[in-house]
Amino acid sequence: MDDLLQEFIAETRETLEALSGEIVLWEASPADRARLDAIFRFVHTVKGSCSFLDLPRLGRLAHAAEDVLAAVRDGRRVPDTGLVSAVLAIVDRIGELTEAIAGGLPLDGMADDLLIAALAEDARPATAAGTSDTAAAQARVAASSVRLGVDLLDRMMIGMSEMVLARNELARRLREHELDPRVEGALERLSLTVGEMRDTVTRTRMQRISALFAALPRMVRDTATSLGKIVTLDIEGADVELDREMIELLRDPLVHIIRNAVDHGIESPVERRAAGKVESGHLLVVARQTGNQIVLEIGDDGRGIDVDRLVEKARLAGLHSERRLGSMSDGERLDLIFEPGLSSRDAVTSISGRGVGMDVVRANIERIGGRVALRNRPGRGLTIELQVPLTLSIIPTILVAVGEQRFALPRQSIEEIVALRGHAVRVDALGDAMVATVRGRRLPMVELDTLLGIPDAQITAIAIVATRDGHYALGIGEVLDTEELVVKPVAPAVMASGLYAGQTLPDNGRPLLLLDGAGVAAAAGLRFMPAAQAAATHADAQIAGITALLFDDLDGMRRAVPLAAVDRVETVSCGAVRRTGGRLHLSLEETVIPVVAVGELPMTGRVAVVRLTDGCSEYGYLVEEAQEIVALPAEIAPASGRPGIAGVAMIGGEQVELIDVHALFAGELAPPAARPLCLLQCDGSGWMETFLRPVLEAAGYRCATRLGEGEVAGVTLTLADEAAPAATGAPILQLSRQPGARGIYRYDRAALIAAVAATMEARA
Repeated sequence: MDDLLQEFIAETRETLEALSGEIVLWEASPADRARLDAIFRFVHTVKGSCSFLDLPRLGRLAHAAEDVLAAVRDGRRVPDTGLVSAVLAIVDRIGELTEAIAGGLPLDGMADDLLIAALAEDARPATAAGTSDTAAAQARVAASSVRLGVDLLDRMMIGMSEMVLARNELARRLREHELDPRVEGALERLSLTVGEMRDTVTRTRMQRISALFAALPRMVRDTATSLGKIVTLDIEGADVELDREMIELLRDPLVHIIRNAVDHGIESPVERRAAGKVESGHLLVVARQTGNQIVLEIGDDGRGIDVDRLVEKARLAGLHSERRLGSMSDGERLDLIFEPGLSSRDAVTSISGRGVGMDVVRANIERIGGRVALRNRPGRGLTIELQVPLTLSIIPTILVAVGEQRFALPRQSIEEIVALRGHAVRVDALGDAMVATVRGRRLPMVELDTLLGIPDAQITAIAIVATRDGHYALGIGEVLDTEELVVKPVAPAVMASGLYAGQTLPDNGRPLLLLDGAGVAAAAGLRFMPAAQAAATHADAQIAGITALLFDDLDGMRRAVPLAAVDRVETVSCGAVRRTGGRLHLSLEETVIPVVAVGELPMTGRVAVVRLTDGCSEYGYLVEEAQEIVALPAEIAPASGRPGIAGVAMIGGEQVELIDVHALFAGELAPPAARPLCLLQCDGSGWMETFLRPVLEAAGYRCATRLGEGEVAGVTLTLADEAAPAATGAPILQLSRQPGARGIYRYDRAALIAAVAATMEARA
């Protein structure tokens, strides 16, 4: 084969893969003259080259397509579905003939006349069924050789990687001794040259992911047409670059996911109308780079996955026991879609439904060090996220130590590293969670030694890690060095943990794991609030969806306070809390702040204080113990007659009172001593403490079973058949055990509260 013919085949291969997608997009927008011109230029170039290279069959096909496209450009033809299908068939045939010429294989010419005849205005619509898959397969063969063999690119990349490692080791060894300025200058020039060569060699292996996306519009159109559906495809991030080998490894999983989405993810037009949707389904494919990973998201607005039906099919197939299926979490039930032989499809089609696919997709992705995640929205669609490494990529990293273990962090994901000393950084425990405050900026904190179970580690610094969802503080031992390292995939079992993005080999030859910042945050259970939501959130207890600090109060009740108002939680000496100026104050750090205690304050020892702030002033709230950080439910029942309580929320199956921080800072929270005191004469049955006390406290009264020094009760409550209480000077209110007996019936709630109020008022 001479050089000119080889050049023609290579150029045709490169153009064909993108062209079918351009034709489909042109069909959707016939007025797009730029795409029409691009298609016309291609067939015109093929026609001209064929006459020069003596390829009459190719020339005849290209000439026929050129005539039709010229008629469209002149306004004599309208690019309807039949015309577009006929042009697609011609383009596929050109690809088949090109591959036949490259391989020296004969190809039957009977189909040429039929394809040309389909271009006529009165011709029956032609389809490219049976040719698009062949063309795609042939284009795939072409992608493995792009004017330069992949094996040569691999050797170049491996050699470049070894050169980087050797440069790192040389620099490290030279730093151990006094360096001659001339040697230092030579090393600097070597580093500069190695850096430039690294970038150049890396770019030779990198390719825009648009090469992977180019065939998707055609595939979506053909699949949807064969199923009688209408599907629009949007692609974002086509300019993201990925290793050429990774593009080839991703092609089959991506094709399978797309075909599944069109086949049984997106409903038929009739079903969509019945569900209140537009007739045309929508498919969105997004690519983005996050650190050393490429993330592909394929989302549709179809029916989603019916998890209950999936579980039922798993039960019928005997894949899991009844007990196991019943104890599965929502995520585990959804992951049944990855079970071999299990399909959410009831009927087998030519496209899907045989239970062979999603398990293979996940296996192939994990084999190259990636992960697959699902986000299901029943009735509204499904999003599949593929996370894959760039592979053989040289990236700048920061080497850190935690105990005896060493790890690498991608430098681009680290905002800053701060030592845990001085007043610029403070770490507080809020229940089971840790919060780091860096120069007034509050961040959730993850201690790497605790997360990974590393013994005898000491956290001396924090790295502020930036992820797509938000920022957090990562507790580390020490920073060792910065190096440019070669990152390679790690074993699937390690990648399955979600903590790592690959493995590296620094100059000392000891392998390191590269931490995935987003994976660490997910493993630690961090939940980031979107920026727009955070800006709109006000520290108001009536707003649902915010987080709160759950704590046990001094009176034994479990309460919560919005986390946005919490500055820190610490323990103080009980002696530092004194009643001065008519209320409780806490002496702390040369300052005095007002505090509130709902319940009896211990006389000795230490007590926990939740320090609250609105950005200008500060309040303290004395508590028994901080428990954990929780998310408040959407529904909060309002409180009535309880100063300082905004409402009641159901958290973990328990009713929890929510502190009204607005009332607290407004000075409207009455201190406990200001609330009238009810003295309860208990009979040993526990009825007074269990039944009566909550009712009175909910009405705004304090309750006690004995009087403290200096305390005076407003009323004494006793059961009618009990012995007379000791003289306290307070009016006695008797409660009867049965209706109609002497005294107020103990379960007549309205009469009971009214009698207590009237007695209190009369005594006042």
